[in-house]
Amino acid sequence: MAQLVTEDVALHVEVDGEGTPVSILAHGLMNSCRELAALTPLVPGTKVRFCFRGHGHSSSPERGYRFADFARDVSAVADEYEATIGFGTSLGAGAIGHLLTKVPDRFDKLIFLLPAGLDQPFQYKQRMLHTAGLLDGRSTEEAIEAITSDPGRAQGYLEYPWLRDFDRQNLQELNTVGVPRAIREVIEDWPLEDREQMRLVTAPTLLICREGDEIHPAEIGRILAGIMPNSELLLYRDGGEMYQAIPEIVARVRDFVLS
Repeated sequence: MAQLVTEDVALHVEVDGEGTPVSILAHGLMNSCRELAALTPLVPGTKVRFCFRGHGHSSSPERGYRFADFARDVSAVADEYEATIGFGTSLGAGAIGHLLTKVPDRFDKLIFLLPAGLDQPFQYKQRMLHTAGLLDGRSTEEAIEAITSDPGRAQGYLEYPWLRDFDRQNLQELNTVGVPRAIREVIEDWPLEDREQMRLVTAPTLLICREGDEIHPAEIGRILAGIMPNSELLLYRDGGEMYQAIPEIVARVRDFVLS
């Protein structure tokens, strides 16, 4: 474990594996560097996992949670560890995408898991503001209980019973100070000024999406696959099929990294 201090934040970093290639993993909103920690040992090379500002064990400035700020976190860690592969989930995909609009050739390969936005305002602000309110003033365990007991998640847990435990696991490092700040600021922003900017990104790109996810619309994957000149889209029918396909996805990512 290490800490990378930048001009406005201290970023918690964890590294597993060794050698090349070096991949940076940028997690989703509310999660931490532990998001994919159970799977990264299955992928070759060095994997650099870090917590975004306001998340996990990183510091939580009062402000500075727009995509440009998250992109600076990615850039700082990627440069420090000389990462050549960028792997982003949801928020992390958006942060990497924002970085690529400034430096299109920053990475040799890219993996976007459930990208959540392009160049349009976020549609579900009230839902996310409600979530932020569930965290305010609570301990981590109290906040996890509030989130996983929220009626808005009940239908998802009925359809996919495994999802509650999955959510609880991802939220174990929940930062109840920084995450509400991040939510309230980032929902007023979007990753790209113009989606056409991604046409300049020529690195091989693997896009992993699923149908039926309002926060991470499959249409974003389709759009990026049509714009990015060297991309491939893995598209699943729903969350259940995607969950069952995890071994297949890990194998595909491993082959992609090694190719």
